[in-house]
Amino acid sequence: MRDLLGTYEKSGLGGVALFVVVTTWLLHGILLQNLARDFLGERLQREADHAVTQLEQGEAAVPAALDSVSQGYQVFHHLYVLRFNGSVSASDPQWQQQLASLLDESGDALIDVNRGEQHMLVYRRHFEWQGTQGVLLVGEDFSQVEAGLATLHWWVGGIASALLGMLIILNMLAVNRGLKPLWQLRQQLEALRAGKRDRLSLIAPSELDELVDQLNWFMDDIDLRLKRSRESVANLSHALKTPLAAVTQVLRGNRPIDETRRHKLLSRIEDINAQLDAELRRSRIAGPNAGRMANVTRDSSRLIEMFRSLYPERIFNLAHSAGEKDQVPIEAHDFSEILGIVLDNAGKWANRCVNCDIAA
Repeated sequence: MRDLLGTYEKSGLGGVALFVVVTTWLLHGILLQNLARDFLGERLQREADHAVTQLEQGEAAVPAALDSVSQGYQVFHHLYVLRFNGSVSASDPQWQQQLASLLDESGDALIDVNRGEQHMLVYRRHFEWQGTQGVLLVGEDFSQVEAGLATLHWWVGGIASALLGMLIILNMLAVNRGLKPLWQLRQQLEALRAGKRDRLSLIAPSELDELVDQLNWFMDDIDLRLKRSRESVANLSHALKTPLAAVTQVLRGNRPIDETRRHKLLSRIEDINAQLDAELRRSRIAGPNAGRMANVTRDSSRLIEMFRSLYPERIFNLAHSAGEKDQVPIEAHDFSEILGIVLDNAGKWANRCVNCDIAA
């Protein structure tokens, strides 16, 4: 687990993930503010249209009609500035001079006005009443909205950070749980090497089943080879014990060794030497290959070359019609042993040439 975390840190993925999260959070704040601005701008536009409609339908003087509309503005922190028939009136005199320059501009538009720390969102509406042109400014204090948006933005960032931390912790726990079979496999391999167990047995994900099966098969194959080796050594020991005992008894005796007894001893020693050569040859034929599939071309060619060196007076020819099926479902040990026995007998009894044809 520590190695995975170290690799994670070295790869820079943590920095990339943090950059993506921070960028997303900043974009969220920008998009949230733009959405609120568009929403308030659309509402100010509707209120300006409603105020102009009241002015056009009213019979009273313009300021009085506008004052009746401005009561709602004061409740919702709105203000107005009206220029009509050469006079300018405002619901808040402090903003009249600040917004006076906007009355001279043409076109209806949503405008941002900043005064100190206060941010005002103003919509300008041109209208005509009784043949006279007028301009109406409807504004709202956007600072309070921005303060609420900032609070919401930080809350979203805090909740997102908490969720991200929880996801990271859950991911680490999931990875740790997923790596638990590997940790158990490591422990069992150490126990296997120490001789405390002979097979692997653990509940692992499906991706590791084949690995565990292959390791168990490998251990079974090693056990089989050890069993064969022990049996071979035992057979060799039993085969050599009697002739060696006889030779030892003759050599320890007081009787003189005449020509006949000398030939018998020599014959026994040659038999022992022949048995040793046979076992050594079998060991060389079997080789170290522990594969489950035998390669016909490779293994047979290796054996032919070896027997050419063992029997230089013989000519060994190899031909096989395996075609595309060069791999046969037999252990390389067994294949080499079978073919080696045949070639060994052929090398002993052939007059001149040995032809070996293999078909798979």
